[in-house]
Amino acid sequence: MVSAQEDGEKSRKELRSGPNSAQRAGEESEDARRVIIPLLLTLMSVLTKATGITEDLYHRAYTFCTRLLTLPAPYSTVALDCAIRLKTETAVPGTLYQRTVIAEQNLISELYPYQERVFLFVDPELVSASVCSALLLEIQAAQEQQTPEACMRHVVSHALQAALGEACHTGALNRKLQASSRRVLEYYFHAVVAAIEQVASEDSPSRLGHLERMEEIYCSLLGTATTRRRCVGDLLQDRLPSIPLPSPYITFHLWTDQEQLWKELVLFLRPRSQLRLSADLDALDLQGFRPDRDLARVSTDSGIERDLPLGNDELPDPSSSEMERAALQRKGGIKKRVWPPDFFMPGSWDGPPGLHRRTGRPSGDGELLPGVSRVHTARVLVLGDDRMVGRLAQAYYRLRKRETKKFCLTPRLSLQFYYIPVLAPQGTGQDPEASRKPELGELASFLGRVDPWYESTVNTLCPAILKLAEMPPCLDTSRTVDPFILDVITYYVRMGTQPIYFQLYKVKIFTNLSHDPIEDIFLMELKVKTQDSKSPKEGSSPRRRGAAEGTGAELSMCYQKALLSHRPRKVTVSLRATGLVLKAIPAGDTEVSGFSHCTSPNAASAADCSCLHVSVTEVVKTSNLAGRSFTTSTNTFRTSSIQVQSQDQRLLTLWLDKDGRRTFRDVVRFEAGPCPEPCSRAQKSKMSAFNSHGQETEKSMTKPNSLLMPINTFSGIIQ
Repeated sequence: MVSAQEDGEKSRKELRSGPNSAQRAGEESEDARRVIIPLLLTLMSVLTKATGITEDLYHRAYTFCTRLLTLPAPYSTVALDCAIRLKTETAVPGTLYQRTVIAEQNLISELYPYQERVFLFVDPELVSASVCSALLLEIQAAQEQQTPEACMRHVVSHALQAALGEACHTGALNRKLQASSRRVLEYYFHAVVAAIEQVASEDSPSRLGHLERMEEIYCSLLGTATTRRRCVGDLLQDRLPSIPLPSPYITFHLWTDQEQLWKELVLFLRPRSQLRLSADLDALDLQGFRPDRDLARVSTDSGIERDLPLGNDELPDPSSSEMERAALQRKGGIKKRVWPPDFFMPGSWDGPPGLHRRTGRPSGDGELLPGVSRVHTARVLVLGDDRMVGRLAQAYYRLRKRETKKFCLTPRLSLQFYYIPVLAPQGTGQDPEASRKPELGELASFLGRVDPWYESTVNTLCPAILKLAEMPPCLDTSRTVDPFILDVITYYVRMGTQPIYFQLYKVKIFTNLSHDPIEDIFLMELKVKTQDSKSPKEGSSPRRRGAAEGTGAELSMCYQKALLSHRPRKVTVSLRATGLVLKAIPAGDTEVSGFSHCTSPNAASAADCSCLHVSVTEVVKTSNLAGRSFTTSTNTFRTSSIQVQSQDQRLLTLWLDKDGRRTFRDVVRFEAGPCPEPCSRAQKSKMSAFNSHGQETEKSMTKPNSLLMPINTFSGIIQ
């Protein structure tokens, strides 16, 4: 009887604690998921530069990644990327290290022609000179030791050690490579690259065949007698530290020109393009990528198959992919050039079109145009506050607009953006405006909320950078410097592969309603204030004089209300206000129009990510026995586009992205909405030819895709 009562009491306690225990289990599961991406990225960083990893460990890591594919994005996305790289590294050890060094150090290799470069941009007006000097000295100190000869030695030594394992005499190998001339180094470097890339390109790579080929290179380098002789000194020297993975080649730039980004990217392509892509450049010019020239060409093909030129004296192999594609194509008629589906939508080249701040993997390498390969990757890293990112967005828009006139960069260049916040300390610094405004780090705070690993790795780097700038420079070149900040930057640009897409917004500014507007773009914020002075062009009318004497200005607003159903709903309202603020990046604890923003530190609401958040400071007039008085209240709402016009003679002042250099005064009216993809007239005519129905053509012309700017993080947005 007592036992039954105890069992009943125990069951009642379990029932009472059931929901709480389930909640605790859910919280523990959420906490466990938080460490998945940091563990995966750190594991890949270690496996890339380590040697002597057993095949069993590779298989266990690969199996772990495949199990994570059942999780939602971005966990499954990062796990898939790691699984693909692990599969390649398991089949051919040393592949990831070799490809990383070749691409980042711009070593010439015909079998692996991919090149990467990190462009570090700093605005001297936003970042102090001491910070710029400290970063430049650290980068130069690290790159002085990364000569092409040293990088080739690392590649050869790492490939042989990864393939041979304990059979490799590390000490003798290092001594031989150090004593070798550049010509000998280049010979064995290309031999190792050819051995690895040929096996990695096979459908079923043979690890045994790869091992035999690496043994041949190893014996040729050291000699048969040296490889068989192994003394005690060699055993001690074989326990040397692991081979370092050189930091990527970084170029330091002071942002002084709006077209500087485009110029640096062109200079990055030009030397290598003259050597490798001269045929591609000529092909692009022949295909008519010039301003206002139709991309479609009239074919002189007779439609008879035997009249088609072969181009070569012999027929291709019947089992080749060229013959297979030819069998599926229509023979005869007017010959049409087959363009990629998203050829006229450059936004899809940087990632999938969609909602604001959509996450995903960049388009990566491949052929966007027939015969033109994207073998170059430009990683643009900007340091500064929100104003620097706003200027980057403006430069990105100019670059994309320039590309509509003549394709120069987009078909052959993968462009990726990275951001490291550097904020002036409170009460100090050369910019008093920055020291008074802690909200200049809103973008960094948002990225830290949606990506906890970004918060722990990148956002914590700002104090270290400021501390480095305060330290006296070390003039002793023989002293080894610990490049802590450079290591974090390297980790970020290598492992930060998941972009967050931010919607760019275009604003049309009217200083005179009879003139054409001034157009500009903003990424984060548009701030509006009413000016105290009245317009000098027109005097105030008698019936509006009393209203004009009050605080603020009479504003007429017409906006498209943002609804969860995405149904169009226009709202027109007139009110007196002292100003308003349009924010594209909302705060985490804001509530607007009954929709609560996501307050979780590592999540973002989809409703918040596709609209502008408007805060209007309205002037409310009250009358009492003491007379009339004016009070202010803040009204907030969401909108996809908005039009604001001053109804009296008070003018407006606009600030874009919190930047004092992007200020517009004496504004009568402005319109803000999503920035469309830049599109030339030639592309518009070609797009209209692709649509057979007039109604569909009109829809595609009136509603182009929005322009999105990606900023890479470690995981993207964690829901």
